[in-house]
Amino acid sequence: MFKLIQSIDEVHMSLQDKIAEYKAGFVQKAPEHVQALMKQATLNLSETGIVDKAPKVSEKLLPFSLPNQNGETVSLESLLEEGPVVLTFYRGGWCPYCNLELKAFQDQLANIKAEGASLVAITPELPDASLSTAEKNELEFSVLSDVNSEYAKSLGLVFSLAEELRPIYLSFGIEVEKHNGEGQFDLPLAASFVIAKDGTIVSAFVDADYTARQEPAELVEVLKGL
Repeated sequence: MFKLIQSIDEVHMSLQDKIAEYKAGFVQKAPEHVQALMKQATLNLSETGIVDKAPKVSEKLLPFSLPNQNGETVSLESLLEEGPVVLTFYRGGWCPYCNLELKAFQDQLANIKAEGASLVAITPELPDASLSTAEKNELEFSVLSDVNSEYAKSLGLVFSLAEELRPIYLSFGIEVEKHNGEGQFDLPLAASFVIAKDGTIVSAFVDADYTARQEPAELVEVLKGL
């Protein structure tokens, strides 16, 4: 969308601080009618009750088996054999909020591993696009391609990008179909989970507002309590 201006203190900022900084810049640059349309689309999505249908704490997470950015198949079962799993969903490498979140997760990767856990991100991006996202953000954890959002749909996390927003995204240079496939405008909600070794969800963050993200450091604290 709009270029992020990085400060010399950025590395010391929390994810929430970085999101707030980006949003402030967006508000200054984006036309008011565009901002109004985007806010209304988020409100409309929230009012559908989609968040209430998402996986919840104490439930078992449905299994997955998906290809990572290197073409290797990664399954929830195999990950849980090694320890707890931190799982996050992101819309695509075109999303500035997703990129901020992915970088924040990368910053916490060593702490997540120190608790015996693994970290994976799931995206509707096609494998080539997910590889580009991983390389751009220098990610050292698996980014899994959920083509056509089939797995995310099974969890009730998927919505379709509103028709009125599609030309706006194109005006930002965002070609969702180039990332997801022709005719594919399905996207996952902002969501992050911690899954215990027995497959039970012990932490769940799901929000209809795509700018809302959980602080990865909070998930490390959850892992410490397992």
